[in-house]
Amino acid sequence: MYYVEKTIEISAAHNLMLSYESKCENLHGHNWKIVVYCKAKELNQDGMVTDFTHIKRIVKDTFDHKYINEVLSVNPSAENIARWICDHVQNCWKVSVQESEGNVAVYERD
Repeated sequence: MYYVEKTIEISAAHNLMLSYESKCENLHGHNWKIVVYCKAKELNQDGMVTDFTHIKRIVKDTFDHKYINEVLSVNPSAENIARWICDHVQNCWKVSVQESEGNVAVYERD
């Protein structure tokens, strides 16, 4: 099995829709650190699992300097962002999304 890992930093804003009162319901931003993990049993015709540039392009073009509430059709939590990325990057099996130091959400495909 071959594995690749790509770390990307973005700046983006969101506000959460919550069932309880929280300051996170207000518009705010983060400098997000996202790690995308991909794997494949065989390399593609270019000798890669997934091109690092393709991973970066999908994440940056979708989220960097954006209002994430306008990007996702679900509550834009770090967990939902991780899931969206995993669903849209070829050969992705796991994504971690750090919205601030010490606060990391991970989505891993079963």
